[in-house]
Amino acid sequence: MISVSERIIELQSVEEMLKGFPVMRQLRTHLSEESYLTLVLEAQEKMSYRQHALLIDGQIVSIIGWMPMTTLYYGNYIWICDLVTDASFRSHGYGEMLLEFVQELSHEMGYGTVALSSGLGRTEAHRFYEEKMGYEKVSYVFKHER
Repeated sequence: MISVSERIIELQSVEEMLKGFPVMRQLRTHLSEESYLTLVLEAQEKMSYRQHALLIDGQIVSIIGWMPMTTLYYGNYIWICDLVTDASFRSHGYGEMLLEFVQELSHEMGYGTVALSSGLGRTEAHRFYEEKMGYEKVSYVFKHER
């Protein structure tokens, strides 16, 4: 499991969130530090969004963002909004640790389902979710912008 040099923390303060931004930016490349912080704080307030980070020797190497949701399709569940591991730390199981951490939180909260979406071109991520983590591809996500 997690060794002494590895630990998972919730990013709660603005300072902690900003320390995580360089890692999150690798997934959400369209965000500036300011827009990232604005969106995180708004999502926390309005949607109960939370972020957890995996630290190795005090350095943030992976971040997961998630929130509890309720829909007619899934009922009560956890939606994974973001999952990213710093490029220089990938393939060490850190994303798996964070996803398993949130899956356990989901169980403790009484939610039976954890769901997420992944961009069409992210084939390595899809392989990770399906083959390593046991997720099932159940739908496509569509969006409309003006």
